[in-house]
Amino acid sequence: MKRNKIALAGIALLVAGGLALTGCSGSGGGTPSASGGGDSTAIIKTNGSEPANPLIPTNTNEVGGGKILDEIFAGLVYYDAKGAPQNDMAESITVDDAQNLTVKLKKGQKFTDGTEVQAHNFIEAWNYGAKLSNKQLNSYFFEDIEGFSYDADTELTGLKEVDDYTFTIALNKPASDFALRLGYSAFYPLPDAAFEDMDAFGQNPIGNGPYKIASDDAWQHNVQISLVKNDDYQGGRAAHNAGLDIVFYATQDAAYADLLSGEVDVIDGVPSSALATFESELGDRAVNQPAAVFQSFTIPGRLAHFSGEEGQLRRQAISMSIDREEITKVVFNGTRTPASDFTSPVIDGWSDKLEGSEVLAYNPDEAKKLWAQADAIAPWSGAFQISYNADGGHQTWVDAVANSIKNTLGIDASGNPYADFASLRKDVTGRTIQTAFRTGWQADYPGLYNFLGPLYATNAGSNDGDYSNPEFDKLLSDGISATDSATANEYFQKAQSILLKDLPATPLWYSNVTGGFAEGVQNVEFGWNSVPLYYLITK
Repeated sequence: MKRNKIALAGIALLVAGGLALTGCSGSGGGTPSASGGGDSTAIIKTNGSEPANPLIPTNTNEVGGGKILDEIFAGLVYYDAKGAPQNDMAESITVDDAQNLTVKLKKGQKFTDGTEVQAHNFIEAWNYGAKLSNKQLNSYFFEDIEGFSYDADTELTGLKEVDDYTFTIALNKPASDFALRLGYSAFYPLPDAAFEDMDAFGQNPIGNGPYKIASDDAWQHNVQISLVKNDDYQGGRAAHNAGLDIVFYATQDAAYADLLSGEVDVIDGVPSSALATFESELGDRAVNQPAAVFQSFTIPGRLAHFSGEEGQLRRQAISMSIDREEITKVVFNGTRTPASDFTSPVIDGWSDKLEGSEVLAYNPDEAKKLWAQADAIAPWSGAFQISYNADGGHQTWVDAVANSIKNTLGIDASGNPYADFASLRKDVTGRTIQTAFRTGWQADYPGLYNFLGPLYATNAGSNDGDYSNPEFDKLLSDGISATDSATANEYFQKAQSILLKDLPATPLWYSNVTGGFAEGVQNVEFGWNSVPLYYLITK
């Protein structure tokens, strides 16, 4: 969850004529000042959460695992503090025309097993991620490449190796932001060793990023993971510290308590219990800045009373029964902003004037009216629950939202806690959950499509509610096929008007990243996506 006004850097890359991403090997957000000092042998301790799956780039689509992968791997590009793409493994990315790109790699880049990063490492990794039988959660990121199939095991024929350091990408249709996507973890390369035993690799991955796994037993499940500086990394994110200890806290309150006592160096989540006080307690060590993060809850269409016309009426009634203004003020102390769409204000093309956005405004009378219309179709029975992970600081707002629904509609509404994020996601991805559940999106790359396609397109990998609407899919397709960002964003805004009617998820608010760092810690900067730039931190 995050925000800061970001131009859609890279969208212009999709202009035919050989425009290229070249050079750009800077630090991507600043370099520690000489006056700041710092011990280059220091280990930076930070907060995290137990990854839901083994650490395989194409099968990790949640924050806990993603935070680790982004430190131990390097892709063709990375995003700097403002979300602009900077070359990492790539020497250049040339957009030959709207459906063809040429990638040239820097020579001499290595994985931590000593093997060189070459073109085949990207091609084989992407083919593994796209292959149907591998059932990778991020497989949909490859759907625009020629040869991709949702129905059978196929090869990505659009990937061609020219030589050891050059490969081409042919798309099956124009994709107006494809070059911009290439910093996301699904596009990371894999060493040859990964394909010998992918399950074992996921427990102790060999990467090519600024950090590497400290040892064979560095991942202590449900406790922490230890990373150390990768001295062989030559990209723009070279670490200014000796490593990271990422601690898997059970609660945000525990992480914040450790920050106050100096037991942890930097955290990227302040518990709701401290939102009113953390800025005064931390002073200039407090962080409260916009980020590309969207929060919602999802009601699966398979639940009784939530499909067809009845379901649409109930979804709209529930949305209009939530007093977002009051909740963001009282619960979050102004560190959230009520949502007016499904994306983020920091992304180019965002609008707060979409057709149908009035369904996100608190309107008790209209909510009761819509609920009564639904009851006329089929009388309501049972209780309404929102499931959430108790280790993420969500109970307070879930209770507030449930109470707002209960008080407005006069129904039994409550929260349903899971012990941790992994157990919640297991039931969500397994389609065994029988309640609504909290959802959200931390952008993979700075584009409107990233908030829409992965979550609501038919059969998309993160479409947890199994939503499907052909008209929405068509508008998404038209937008992503456009060759200029303005036209693309117009289609995406129209597509959102359909979402505002169907409400496959109920938008709640946009998040600021709230965090802080301990005394003696220096050069802390949070990126556009709410994650600290760990490689810059010193103490």
